[in-house]
Amino acid sequence: MSSLPTSTPAAQGVDAAGIQAFLDALESDPRIEPHSLMLLRHGQVVASGWWAPYAPERPHLLYSLSKSFTATAAGFAVAEGVIGLDDPVISYFPEFEADITDPRSRAMLVRHVASMASGHLEETYDRARALDQEEPVRGFLLLPPDRAPGTVFAYNQPATYTLAAIVQRVTGQSLSEYLRPRLLDPLGIGEVGWIRGRTGRELGFSGLHATTDAIARLGLLYLRGGVWEGERLLPEWWVTEATRAQISHSQAGEDGWSDWQQGYGFQFWMARHGYRGDGAYGQFCVVLPEQDVVLAMTSETVEMQKVLDLAWEHLLPAFGPDPLPGREEADADLADRLSRLALPPAEGKPYPPDLAAAYTPYGGACADQPTLTAVEVGPGGRVTLVDDGDRLELGPMGGEAGWTVVEEPVPVAVAGGWTDAETLVVDVAFLETPHHLLVTCSPADRTFTARWRTQPLHVGPLRRMRAPRGSV
Repeated sequence: MSSLPTSTPAAQGVDAAGIQAFLDALESDPRIEPHSLMLLRHGQVVASGWWAPYAPERPHLLYSLSKSFTATAAGFAVAEGVIGLDDPVISYFPEFEADITDPRSRAMLVRHVASMASGHLEETYDRARALDQEEPVRGFLLLPPDRAPGTVFAYNQPATYTLAAIVQRVTGQSLSEYLRPRLLDPLGIGEVGWIRGRTGRELGFSGLHATTDAIARLGLLYLRGGVWEGERLLPEWWVTEATRAQISHSQAGEDGWSDWQQGYGFQFWMARHGYRGDGAYGQFCVVLPEQDVVLAMTSETVEMQKVLDLAWEHLLPAFGPDPLPGREEADADLADRLSRLALPPAEGKPYPPDLAAAYTPYGGACADQPTLTAVEVGPGGRVTLVDDGDRLELGPMGGEAGWTVVEEPVPVAVAGGWTDAETLVVDVAFLETPHHLLVTCSPADRTFTARWRTQPLHVGPLRRMRAPRGSV
């Protein structure tokens, strides 16, 4: 559990009924699978919970919430004078000087890539990779911006990648190595893992695996203006600049996504209330300065605006100015509920203890996971996936007993069973990511199909569906 100070909701002026209503709304929406939640008020944890089989010590893939950690690394580098916000990006890559001839590319500054204002009108990731698969920065700079840098917003992965590359180049360290003595250790954040690209750099724009507690601590540092336990870590001016709109935008076709139309700072989104870092499929670090609140969440959902809508509907009214007396029973009921959170396992009757079978992909290939070539179900429902030549022994299906958690070779929770006489369904939750792989086996013809409930954005063999080990 977190070592952050804890309190009851009522003692910090929070109505537990609002938190209960938020939990009710999350759990009743079939489009949202919550994995964890931490709510801080006045620097105290007033509510925290993990939906089993997810757990407090478990790192979780943060996707684009990684960008806010990258921005923090850039903030330290600017404060230490090793990079400058008004330096041309090309000045940090002199080996590309002869290749980059477009005047807009050459005019692009560090502050422009930090604020998604490179001048491009849309995401450039695929086009940049097509131009240079080995060095994404060069591919990005070879794409002439559509407008003058600093004049238009476009959410653009290579912009953050370039910012991360600059920090790693000038410091001679990976992002996580650079952040360890400056951010991670001072805040009490333990081991993290960060995916690296072909260049060996940590991606910056995505790929960070960290705990919900780490998310909460980052939010609290920014809420406190860069000060942690009385010590200034980040300059106050950096926090102010990172969390205000550096560039405004209102993207066409984004009706219904109003919290993505409030402006963008240095790798933080402005919101209808406060500001936030967020990542695909529902990873959130929401900071509400007016309410003195941090909300940290991990989940699996494509309805990220809905999660924020529910927070504004149920949590905002729960924050009062003064402690709430006489709420001991409500606080105790909430604490009890939070201690018992769990995801319902896939339904199905238990696998016969003496039955064993091997299944091959229906149609000869598995479209969602092309490297998955066989599924073996042994006695007692023990599941093995054969993927990219690896035999991933995932343990027995939990059946009516619930989830079975296995740590190696990949941390997963397995559930499932017979949904009818001809159909075996296996739900494999990759516990250090937001994702589930749903495998359906047909004993009649010994074939299987497999589909991702939400498609992983970092593709590859299943053995990579975990936090990188050996990071700092």
